[in-house]
Amino acid sequence: MHVEITREYINQVEEAIAQKDTAFILSTMEEMYPADITTVLYELDTDESKYVMDLLPAEVGSEILSDLDYDIRTDFLQSFTSQEIARYVNLMDSDDAVDILNELSVQTREEVIALLDNEEKAAAILDLLHYEEDCAGGLMAKELIKVNLNWRVRQCIEEIRRQAEDVERIYTVYVVNNKDILVGRVSVKTLLLSKDDKLVQDIYNTDVISIESFRDENEVVSVMQKYDLEAIPVVNIQGRLLGRITIDDVIDVMQEQAELSRQLMTGISENVEEDDSVFRISRSRLPWLIIGMVGGLLAAQFMGLFEADIALLPAVALFVPLVTATGGNVGIQSSSIIIQTLSSNAVVFEGFSQRMLKVLTVALLNAIIISALVFGLSYLFRRDMTLSLVVSVALFSVVMLASIMGTITPMILDRFGINPAVAAGPFITTANDLLGLAIYFSVAHALYSL
Repeated sequence: MHVEITREYINQVEEAIAQKDTAFILSTMEEMYPADITTVLYELDTDESKYVMDLLPAEVGSEILSDLDYDIRTDFLQSFTSQEIARYVNLMDSDDAVDILNELSVQTREEVIALLDNEEKAAAILDLLHYEEDCAGGLMAKELIKVNLNWRVRQCIEEIRRQAEDVERIYTVYVVNNKDILVGRVSVKTLLLSKDDKLVQDIYNTDVISIESFRDENEVVSVMQKYDLEAIPVVNIQGRLLGRITIDDVIDVMQEQAELSRQLMTGISENVEEDDSVFRISRSRLPWLIIGMVGGLLAAQFMGLFEADIALLPAVALFVPLVTATGGNVGIQSSSIIIQTLSSNAVVFEGFSQRMLKVLTVALLNAIIISALVFGLSYLFRRDMTLSLVVSVALFSVVMLASIMGTITPMILDRFGINPAVAAGPFITTANDLLGLAIYFSVAHALYSL
């Protein structure tokens, strides 16, 4: 029975929980995907969610726990006993299990590991706990299919059947030597089409891309994007096969990176959620707001230097918002493009002259079009040739400089190991405001003094 998740359905679930109507809950959720049930749980309080989880099969519950947002799951897990958590962890991939265990207290974590039925999985989890979360070792799962270089196809098929019980998705079969060193890969299709007595060393492919366990998660994302991989094997410094990272884990990292970049570009210095505390949200926003305020005060102070010019021709002040807004927008556009390139780990300093030539060409084209439009419209409404020329020349200069600054600044920050996303928000906007005003009033002062 297909159930649409609406406010009405959520109310029905809450009422069923209150009345202990387990039949309604199970009948409506039995054909739901775990992700849809997770959506329902987000609308319930902790006790209600726990009641629903206790009714569901352990397989479904383990998927739900794996999918829950970190902040919600951390609080949610406090309502479970060690035995209950172990019941779900037993059914998870090792990488998801480690994510869960890292959110528990040390005592609870050790109790859960001790309660695991599968000793092999417990050993794999203990191994993964040694890795930092933001490196390849912290992303990988120990579950994979591997065969020995010296095995025959018949033995490989039997081993795949045995190992596949613990592997949810089989992307490829990895080939190792007697020392467990990764030497290549072989497809399941190749194994099935080969004769039973054929040796793996005669049919495997040595072309395999791997990544070391100590590599940063950003490098993992870059490699998998570059080579369009669905999974990548993880090896240690000696080349020994340790595990694999699948595309679903990489997508999670990419989403986190995109969210962090978006927040940095909008002037939020920490990774915050809507349900975080007021203090934390304010703390994440305040630094850039203060920088913007300081920039505004500097701009006001700078305009004071031209107070006499403004007093003689007040119309000059009317175009200040246009100049500052245009400079900020152009700078953000330019920085966003270069940040996108930097996020893919491309070497932006190679071909620097060609890159800057292209930036200048685009900036020149945009500057000519914008300045021409502003000149025509300004003259049409104000009938002041000199004022129209001042605004036009100022905007032309602002667009050119903002484009250059928006391109160079993220590259310089990246060179010094600073996240370039910080350049695309209030930093670029504030700097371009000051530059724009300096250019605008300098041009106005020069032309009106002629």
